[in-house]
Amino acid sequence: MKYALVTGGSRGIGKAISIKLAEKGIFIFINYKNNDEEAQKTLQEIKEKGGEAELIKFDVSNPTETENALELLQNKLENNYIEILINNAGIRRDNLQIFMTDDDWNDVINTNLNSYFYITRRLLKNMIVKKAGRIINIVSLSGIKGTPGQTNYSAAKAGIIGATKALSQEVAHKKITVNAVAPGFIKTDMTTDLNEKEIQKLIPARRFGKPEEVAELVSFLASDKASYITGEIIKISGGIS
Repeated sequence: MKYALVTGGSRGIGKAISIKLAEKGIFIFINYKNNDEEAQKTLQEIKEKGGEAELIKFDVSNPTETENALELLQNKLENNYIEILINNAGIRRDNLQIFMTDDDWNDVINTNLNSYFYITRRLLKNMIVKKAGRIINIVSLSGIKGTPGQTNYSAAKAGIIGATKALSQEVAHKKITVNAVAPGFIKTDMTTDLNEKEIQKLIPARRFGKPEEVAELVSFLASDKASYITGEIIKISGGIS
């Protein structure tokens, strides 16, 4: 059995990814921070569909908490390891930069960018030793083209895009792939405050995407069939360039 860790895996895109990978027979560790009720719902849904999963609660933006949680996780796995890592956890604190507070900036950078470093560095060691691994980072169109009112979010996602390209070259010879998926407007909790009817006019497909559509792409990148795809940033945006 393969083991996967999905950060921010209890809701939205993370939930869809957790469910999809579990359907492929992968044991899923679902990371979340606060919402116990939603995490339990996701866990129950996976189990009802015949999958296997476990909740792992920690704050990805806290390096000490993250290191302790991952150490406990590795001890539990004994001779097994996390072969598939989905860095999905993220938050938004949108504002024009002139009005943005230090906390607005730091919270987004810590949760969206620094967490990638804390988690990936720790889990990469076993992937290198075992010479097998899939790292898939969920970024955003904001990290590719920038979005006004999201300088913090755009900077964080652009940072992960750069790290994806660099790390993929470091570990390709160890049979580890590193890719990023850049969703556009996806119907989740993070987009409920947006004017969907107006934004749809800007999308060639004329609709928001579904979390399950992102999960399908992630599932393929996590599979053996994607072994020659690495260092790529793949948009799933309904045609937004």
